[in-house]
Amino acid sequence: MSTAKTTFKPSRYLHPRYGLLWMGLGLMWLTAQLPYRLQMGLGSLLGWFMYRLVPARRRIAEINLELCFPELSAAERQHLLHRHFDSLGKGTIETAMAWWTPAWRLQRLQHIEGLPHLEAALQQGKGAILLSAHFTSLELGGRLLALHRPFHVMYREHRNPLFEAVMRSRREKNFERAHERQDIRHIIGSLKAGMPVWYAPDQDYGRRHSVFAPFFGKPAAMITATARFAKISGAPVVPFFQQRLEDGSGYALRILPALEGFPSGDDVADATRINEIIEEEIRRQPEQYLWVHRRFKTRPEGEARPYPKRKRRVRRKRVKT
Repeated sequence: MSTAKTTFKPSRYLHPRYGLLWMGLGLMWLTAQLPYRLQMGLGSLLGWFMYRLVPARRRIAEINLELCFPELSAAERQHLLHRHFDSLGKGTIETAMAWWTPAWRLQRLQHIEGLPHLEAALQQGKGAILLSAHFTSLELGGRLLALHRPFHVMYREHRNPLFEAVMRSRREKNFERAHERQDIRHIIGSLKAGMPVWYAPDQDYGRRHSVFAPFFGKPAAMITATARFAKISGAPVVPFFQQRLEDGSGYALRILPALEGFPSGDDVADATRINEIIEEEIRRQPEQYLWVHRRFKTRPEGEARPYPKRKRRVRRKRVKT
């Protein structure tokens, strides 16, 4: 994969199968131009619909909350579930904001603390790994931090070619470089060039390159890439999180001091340490974490998955006439 920026060419995606997605992207662009309070109101409305229209994802979130917050009553978890879908709807609007809202409008929404921690880490000349997690405002949090300090991002390629092309082009506009998460050579190249690289490792990518580490007291598959990138490049790992503020004033951006003694050489210990940092942040803003992800999908040998099996679509063979 080349390090050169990609050029988005809409003419490549004029096939009718992209029609609905083009309409959705157009609505996202329009939403990004609205006043902030109206955007958040639309996000709440969208979350209300999502709660009712995606029962499979709602069930995943219910199971995750049962596993991670057994101390809460059923009524308390249900209230948290409703708040999560409200946050999920707002996160969809925030993705549009991250891609298309002008910087001068976003500037007044950010409240940053801890930027000197990142600057101190970068003085080592080996870049920095911005350790983050999948909160619903993740995309916008990155855009807000980029208003202060340029950095590169790692991401997972989307299956839809049009959405992938738009997402990549917007991220490269905002973050300079967007590396697919398996493009290790260029990720290391960014770090060795002294750039911060933004990475959220808290999703279940299966057994390969993963270890089991406790997450809210339950074993969860955790990819070991953070420690691997840090070992190869010598880059310090700097935790970075964002939080949507309840008073409607915008977002708190928190940069923590670089991790000391990381990596330790013990993959399980390193993964456990990362999970503890993320878990602490989740407890600060539990409704804003991405609970609709199958975080406990991969299980230790002999342990059953907690989620219902996906229904596979049966393709009907065409009968020639």
